[in-house]
Amino acid sequence: MKGIMLSVAALAIAAAAGGGWVYEGKWGSLGTGNGQFKHPHGVAIASSGNVYVVDCDNNRIQYFTSTGTFLGKWGLSGTGEGQFQGPYGVAIASSGDIYVGDSWNHRVQYFTSTGSFLGTWGEYGTGNGEFDFPHGVAVASSGDVYVGDAGNNRIQYFTSAGTFLGKWGSSGFGNGQFHGPRGIAIASNGNVYVADHYNSRVQYFTSTGSFLGKWGSSGTGNGEFDFPHGVAVASSGDVYVGDAGNNRIQYFTSTGGFLGKWGSRGSGNGQFSYLYGIAVTPNGAYVYVADAGNQRIQYFRDTEYAVVPTSLGRVKALFR
Repeated sequence: MKGIMLSVAALAIAAAAGGGWVYEGKWGSLGTGNGQFKHPHGVAIASSGNVYVVDCDNNRIQYFTSTGTFLGKWGLSGTGEGQFQGPYGVAIASSGDIYVGDSWNHRVQYFTSTGSFLGTWGEYGTGNGEFDFPHGVAVASSGDVYVGDAGNNRIQYFTSAGTFLGKWGSSGFGNGQFHGPRGIAIASNGNVYVADHYNSRVQYFTSTGSFLGKWGSSGTGNGEFDFPHGVAVASSGDVYVGDAGNNRIQYFTSTGGFLGKWGSRGSGNGQFSYLYGIAVTPNGAYVYVADAGNQRIQYFRDTEYAVVPTSLGRVKALFR
């Protein structure tokens, strides 16, 4: 009993110390084998905890357990069903279906959780449902699919089967305009967050595209960016941004208030070489990053989540 009381007291001290992000693990290296990558781009986390990675230059999707054990893969170079050319973004619907932004084929494809082909839509162009290098993909709780149509500087959204529903955006620096939008993420309230890549900022909107706010500018300071790529939203509403050129993750409140950052340039644990996709687990405990230049996935843990028996749950919840 005394030992248990001491353990709980130690956890209380850890919780009181406040949150932060620490390196937890990694997997991957350069190559074409299982668990190897050639410039991993998008990353997404299923409700099971499995991690799906867009292995861009290998033109395939690979998926893994939460700690990096290889589970499966699909795809090869081409234009046919289940084939890819330079895929970028990946998103997972509540049904478990996997949506992929097949960038150089100017389309979206979707699959079962194990890679069986379900459907596709899109072709090169500027019309509704057409794309010019689609990048980020996100799926709302309704099942609607949002796509960052990078070359057309707009967001388009569709039903789960690809029926066009709406769009917004044009080329520029004004509110609701974009210059090469990349990552896209949807909050639990339906708001849509976009990494406005060449404008070095994040913009956010209602689910139908009404402008709500923005933050960021070019630079290396807190809340500044150098070509942001990935964006993810935790269930708490906190927003995580892959600040690619600055080789770091920054995170913010839902309205852009700076909360913290981690990372630097390099190949060591917790360092990055031009990071791309980013994903956060539903409980906000872990963040996964596609560390493209280092050909690997890294993941990090919020220090408010201790590695303790499941029955204890989240540490800070014990001491509110």
